[in-house]
Amino acid sequence: MNHPKNSDERAVRRLATRIRLNATNMVAIQGFGYLGQALSSAEIFATLFSPDGPLRPGVDRFVLSPGHYAIAFYAVAAEIGLIDREELLAYGNDGALLEAISTERTPVLDITCGSLGQGLSGAIGLALAAVYAGDGRNVFAFVSDGEMEEGQLWEAAMFAAHHRIGNLTVVIDANDSQVDGAITSVTTIEPVKDKWRAFGWRVAEVDGHNVSALREAFNTPEEDGKPLVVIARTHILGNMESIPSTADGHFLKLDPDLTSRVLSELEATLD
Repeated sequence: MNHPKNSDERAVRRLATRIRLNATNMVAIQGFGYLGQALSSAEIFATLFSPDGPLRPGVDRFVLSPGHYAIAFYAVAAEIGLIDREELLAYGNDGALLEAISTERTPVLDITCGSLGQGLSGAIGLALAAVYAGDGRNVFAFVSDGEMEEGQLWEAAMFAAHHRIGNLTVVIDANDSQVDGAITSVTTIEPVKDKWRAFGWRVAEVDGHNVSALREAFNTPEEDGKPLVVIARTHILGNMESIPSTADGHFLKLDPDLTSRVLSELEATLD
């Protein structure tokens, strides 16, 4: 018999696979798109939105800073009933509810951004509002590592630590990928962990594809009102064997043959 914890983690891993399957089918509609973002962040979204995860839908606030990660949010939202699954079938089409890059029209999200690097500022506003209202809400902000090349993010990080906004959690998909290539070749942001700690945050750095490690990171003990940042180290292609390592993970081309191979690999992991 499985230990309950192991059983729960198995369900989260299964949810991550469902996120990847949904995202693959969505990108296949046009034959290209932001699939890599869903592949790299699937375990993050699955952990956040699982029934026993840290985020309470309808209570806590969720901010999606990089709008092109909307595909991962749609994929998990359809699985847990936050949006109608039928909407996935029109993803990215003209006039569709679910746009390839999220906007103010995007359902469910509390804040999402077009210009990168602004989500944390908005999340701080929501977190402070919750503190003043005394409503017990927590705020989760999803951020990409490329956004750490933006000065506004660091100004917001400094502000949040100074004001001890302890009901705020940031999770970073650190997949070393942005539109211009590997982040390490564009603008060095390391050492990421040391920088956030120096700014006054509690810091957890984990393998972002390890559900157990993610769950533990989100449960990092509170410390004098400090906000929490979870640095999730991931691979832009989600360690998928069916996708060539030379593929552009930031904006992936998905022909029918590759689509079939990706779906087969993912479906083989479901049981």
